[in-house]
Amino acid sequence: MATDIVIYHNPECGTSRNTLGLIRNAGIEPHVIEYLKTPPSRPLLVELIDRAGITPRELLRERGTPYAELGLGDTSLSDDALVDAMMAHPILINRPLVVSPLGVKLCRPSEAVLDLLPSDQLGAFAKEDGQQVVDDSGERVA
Repeated sequence: MATDIVIYHNPECGTSRNTLGLIRNAGIEPHVIEYLKTPPSRPLLVELIDRAGITPRELLRERGTPYAELGLGDTSLSDDALVDAMMAHPILINRPLVVSPLGVKLCRPSEAVLDLLPSDQLGAFAKEDGQQVVDDSGERVA
């Protein structure tokens, strides 16, 4: 399918792998950007945050990052300072961010990507932990 979907992906992240799997389960081969290897430019990161309707703080990842060492929990830090930190340390960018014709979203949990896909799921899908997300008929499991 020629649908233009972009996923800012970390292959080491289960949520990111599950999100990628759900995109592919809709018959879509997305453009995969391993953002730790190829981080977005600052203007693009700011645009993605804006289009997702979130704040830079909401995009910050704490676990497994230098968040605490950099003092990023300080609520007096400006949005610019938080974006600067993400640019200096891309591991601070939470993932996966997905861009589709239907919008931009931080897909945590991974099934949030279903709201961005213009195609139905082609069959059943279970997360890596076994949780069923989509049933055999391609319908979202409640």
